[in-house]
Amino acid sequence: MTAYLAKRLAIAAITLALASVVVFAVLEIVPGDPARVMLGMNASEAQVEQLRQQMGLDGGPVQRYLHWAGNLLSLDFGRSYTYSVPVIDLVTERLAVSLPLALIALALSTAIAIPVGLYAASRRGKTGDVISMGAAQLGVAVPNFWFALLLVYLFAVWLRWLPAGGFPGWGAGIWPALKALMLPALALALPQAAILARVTRSALVDVLSEDYIRTARAKGMPWRRVLWGHALRNALIPVVTIMGLQFAFLLAGTIIIENVFYLPGLGRLIFQAITQRDLIVVESVVMLLVATVIAVNLIVDLSYALVDPRLRHRT
Repeated sequence: MTAYLAKRLAIAAITLALASVVVFAVLEIVPGDPARVMLGMNASEAQVEQLRQQMGLDGGPVQRYLHWAGNLLSLDFGRSYTYSVPVIDLVTERLAVSLPLALIALALSTAIAIPVGLYAASRRGKTGDVISMGAAQLGVAVPNFWFALLLVYLFAVWLRWLPAGGFPGWGAGIWPALKALMLPALALALPQAAILARVTRSALVDVLSEDYIRTARAKGMPWRRVLWGHALRNALIPVVTIMGLQFAFLLAGTIIIENVFYLPGLGRLIFQAITQRDLIVVESVVMLLVATVIAVNLIVDLSYALVDPRLRHRT
């Protein structure tokens, strides 16, 4: 188990280092002068040069990368030149929206997908299976912003149960804040639930053909217990993998949904920073999201050893 953990940690560290180089290089080749864009075309060359020095754009690429990476290692994300506040303050404020949104969406996705996948696998080839997987295929094909608009019309405009957008803040109370997150969370969860349901069904179909499942049934074990206690547990590795990837996507890939519902989250922050050419915010937030994705994947890898005891003894 120790060798397994060390190997996964080494892979995560190398991946993070390579990702930092890619993120920095991509932003380096973006055309245009960020200082000129932020000051406007009427600014003098002296003003532009002064801002370039303040933003750390006057050194060479290698020098700037080493300085930026060193600051990241010490958890110094720099200071936003658009908002005039430390980037860590912006991240903390926006994370209070994006993290609960991702967690709620993942919980909804799992609550929908696991029962649907179990139902479809237990009725393989029958009408229930065809209908369930047809609905899942539709969920995969339809983009989440279309679900968002449909949910707004249904629950906000017609039924008037939930707000159509905006976020009152956690200071307004837990229930008003959760109500504001329910529609965007559901819009994010439905396509992910469709993917997870198909993966769950596929994994369960393979497991249900194993000999130990037939043995359990031959001994008179109830079908529900076979499904939940034996089949699902042994089909969890691909399911957990997809859940980990989905959480990373839900946290890092909510730009469209946060703009549709006007939520002040990390996705909207990245969109605004790109528009305003606030490179220090873009670099720092993107690297934070990359680190989160790598950390989630590491946790998923380690969870394999809990799900499958055979991995604990591998090197």
